[in-house]
Amino acid sequence: MSIFLAGAGPDFDAFPDVFKRFVQALPAQPGSGRPARIAVAVHHRGGNPREILPAYVGPLQSLVSCDVVPVLLRPGMPADPALFEGADGIVVGGGLTPAYLAGLRSCAGAIAARTADGAPYLGFSAGAMIAPAEGIMGGYRIGGVEVCGEECSEDLDEVDVRGGMGLVSFAVDVHAAQAGTLSRAVGAVAAGLVERAVAVDENTAILLHDGGPDFEVIGTGNRWDIRRNGTGCSVSVRTAGS
Repeated sequence: MSIFLAGAGPDFDAFPDVFKRFVQALPAQPGSGRPARIAVAVHHRGGNPREILPAYVGPLQSLVSCDVVPVLLRPGMPADPALFEGADGIVVGGGLTPAYLAGLRSCAGAIAARTADGAPYLGFSAGAMIAPAEGIMGGYRIGGVEVCGEECSEDLDEVDVRGGMGLVSFAVDVHAAQAGTLSRAVGAVAAGLVERAVAVDENTAILLHDGGPDFEVIGTGNRWDIRRNGTGCSVSVRTAGS
């Protein structure tokens, strides 16, 4: 099991390594003669999700022979879990986090089953934020006090924690240093909304192997690990290779 959680949307020119490592994690198909089957879930606020598929599919197809199964998320239309059956890998895109959770909640069991069978999961931004068992969906205030900019709110007021996909045990926030959402992750832990949160910078991802608690950092930025510590919280920082 390999879970990749990226701190921003797809940018193959700026951060190709996350695509490359994901492709390397795809299970081998000895003697099968078939390309890898990769399910790609995308939502596009105010637009057709098919329009943003190339940003995800292009890098994958430049690296590996694969058949892409589009999972197009639209308001009020939850995705069919059958789309993930037999997937060798799963990619979930970036955008409006609550919309991704609404579209994929019914598929949580199917996605967890595929990852348990060895299919890697790659979540970009929103796709990373919905991966936890209890995920930060957005919001910019806690108890009426601002903890990050309203532009990062995901159309929510108070910081909102909801049951997610159950792939990791800690909450995730993204665009940490660049958008100032590190303070939202710290605030969520300090307020007791979550026990632990990991905030990930842009051009950076964390990689978890086999469901363990430790992870590898990929890319050029930091990951910020926030944990409950008595009545407050502690923050540790890691970069790739550290």
